[in-house]
Amino acid sequence: MKVAFYTLGCKLNFAESSIIGSTLQSKGFERVDFDQFADIYIINTCSVTESADKKCRKAIRNALSKSPNAFIVVTGCYAQLQPKEIATIPGVDLVLGADKKFNLDEYLNDISKRKNSEIHSCDIESIDYFFPAFSTYERTRAFLKIQDGCDYNCSYCTIPMARGKSRSPKIKKTIFEFESLINKGAREIVLTGVNIGDFGSNSNETFFDLLKELDKIGGARIRISSLEPNLLTDEIIYFISESNSIVPHLHLPLQSGSDSILKRMRRRYSSDYYFSRIEKLNNLIPDISIGVDIIVGFPEESDDEFNQTHTLLSNAKVSYFHVFNYSERPSTDAIKFKNKIKPKIRQNRGKELRHLSELKKKIFYESFIGKTRSVLFERSRKGNLEGFSDNYIRVSTPGSSDLVGTIQNVRMEMVGSGLVYGVIAN
Repeated sequence: MKVAFYTLGCKLNFAESSIIGSTLQSKGFERVDFDQFADIYIINTCSVTESADKKCRKAIRNALSKSPNAFIVVTGCYAQLQPKEIATIPGVDLVLGADKKFNLDEYLNDISKRKNSEIHSCDIESIDYFFPAFSTYERTRAFLKIQDGCDYNCSYCTIPMARGKSRSPKIKKTIFEFESLINKGAREIVLTGVNIGDFGSNSNETFFDLLKELDKIGGARIRISSLEPNLLTDEIIYFISESNSIVPHLHLPLQSGSDSILKRMRRRYSSDYYFSRIEKLNNLIPDISIGVDIIVGFPEESDDEFNQTHTLLSNAKVSYFHVFNYSERPSTDAIKFKNKIKPKIRQNRGKELRHLSELKKKIFYESFIGKTRSVLFERSRKGNLEGFSDNYIRVSTPGSSDLVGTIQNVRMEMVGSGLVYGVIAN
């Protein structure tokens, strides 16, 4: 039987879809692309924003348009949070909560269409185990799940309700998976999770301990995904600055540059502290790329509070932003806040920051013209090689497809639309 996946949301979701897909393939299923005919379509959902919910519904419609009698499975965060709502969507046969998705194969003995959707969910508080996962991207870059869940209680966020409390494996187990990915050909491994800086909170180990052990292994460069600013310690910054394996690229969620908004969001840092992290990173790692997460239009966000965010981002030496218009999420505290910001104002503020992000990225890219960076080539397209530099510059250069999956030194020559054109320098 043919099975296809559609994955929404974060890198963690993609890692989990990959491991679920591998399990099904080991059971005799044939995995195909989502735009192809399949007997089973699996939608692994996100529920961070309302748009993620809408994309889930659209994916279901698209699957049924290709294969009207296909068996439709919905899992992931949206499925854990709103299983009954998903069960009412026409064509959905099976809804699996957070504790069931990794045993999906057990529910596929009978894939006849259901008159009523089956729901298999759980009390999220009961989940206390860590299920490992990883995904590979054209066998050059791999995403390794090192942590799951979150003990934070941000007022706008549903993730603790969808994934449960923070948990992670022991360092020894993570090293085994890390080395397995290298043996499979991964040249870059991205450490991912919900709150990876909280690694080891259920043991006597720490994220810093993990970084020190992984750095000793060699064989692949290490990229750290999103890291909470309050968990980015001085010792981690110093260690990254001296590491030969950890690349100079971090993603630090800010969410707002206004301290009053940060307090209402229940974030665990101030704008001054965040700015101090940015300054220390740039002082110790001058070529570092820093990405930022921003939420605009949070309830009661005044023009002055938004301008504080704009000012901080204008002054901070960061490289790009991911901008999210605030989205009301059921069961969060923020949904009860008064003085909701009108959608048009949210859109305008988001547009303004996205424009600033493009400007920041262009300035960052231009600062490397004439310089050489190491680039991992991930694909060949129309005679050009494409990939990302160690400090997350998207690069295109002429070259043979034989170089896909290799790391080469590239001299940056010209900024194009969203990338830098260069030439292989070695």
